[in-house]
Amino acid sequence: MVSDMMPDTLKKLLIKQHYKLVGKHSAVKTCHWLRKSLRDEGVCYKQTFYPDNVKSHTCLQMTPSISCCNLCRYCWRAYPKSVAPGWNEMAFKGWDEPKEIIAGAIEAQRQLLTGFKGWDGVNKKKWREAQKPGSAALSLTGESTLYPGLSGLIEGFHGKGMKTFLVTNGQFPERLEKITEPSQLYISLDAPDKKIYKELDRPRLPDFWERLNKSLELMNSLSCRRVIRLTMVKGWNMTKAKEYARLIEKANPDFLEIKGYVHVGASQKRLPRDSMPFHNVVKEFAKDVERESGYRHKGEQKESRVVLLEK
Repeated sequence: MVSDMMPDTLKKLLIKQHYKLVGKHSAVKTCHWLRKSLRDEGVCYKQTFYPDNVKSHTCLQMTPSISCCNLCRYCWRAYPKSVAPGWNEMAFKGWDEPKEIIAGAIEAQRQLLTGFKGWDGVNKKKWREAQKPGSAALSLTGESTLYPGLSGLIEGFHGKGMKTFLVTNGQFPERLEKITEPSQLYISLDAPDKKIYKELDRPRLPDFWERLNKSLELMNSLSCRRVIRLTMVKGWNMTKAKEYARLIEKANPDFLEIKGYVHVGASQKRLPRDSMPFHNVVKEFAKDVERESGYRHKGEQKESRVVLLEK
């Protein structure tokens, strides 16, 4: 049952967008690449780049916190402030237990998969395998590190033999400092300096730049696979490769993902279509980052407008 703590406006919008709501503050949604994979029409770039960690058709895309502390212009999700300005998620205390979220998320995934079985061209073997998720991508919407039980959630997924991908905007370094390490950690680095970050990511916490930099420093101390993701928005943050390289050096990640913004969802109300860079433009900026950072080209996926660099 979804808590009344979540505003009706937000619940209705998420349900309309085919999210399954779990408990008071979590959600699940099948991604484009899961659906493609079920029909043998391709896989997510994460499977291409990191095949030991994820298979698209068994990936559970979820979040333990629909809320976020940034209001990023490029985000395709509908964030709470845009539909319910009075919802103060950071003051919320009635958090669900990790085991409740895990059970609810897996059941929600199975419910979402039910209708796919009858689709033309669906690989029935993959559909059966999808009933038992092999990985959890904590990246669906919101900011997962807002959830205080995050370590227990990661441990619970690992206890089921699942890999975990955690994506964070780095605004809660105190959570990363004590976290049970996921299989793979992403930190989103979407600006080369404080000014651009403030204008593009629109953070709600006053010390946002210090928080991000602390998270980057903490990343260097972790032993899991570590990835910095740069979401490139044309006309906003595809500049100052040298400054990006300085920030990347702090984190010392294993990989860099340089990915083009896509003009979809709620972001269409905030940015014009020409803010979406073509893949060749992303590749050119990736070369600038290569030169400045010392990382080297490892792979790319044109459909997702993403380039992978490795140390």
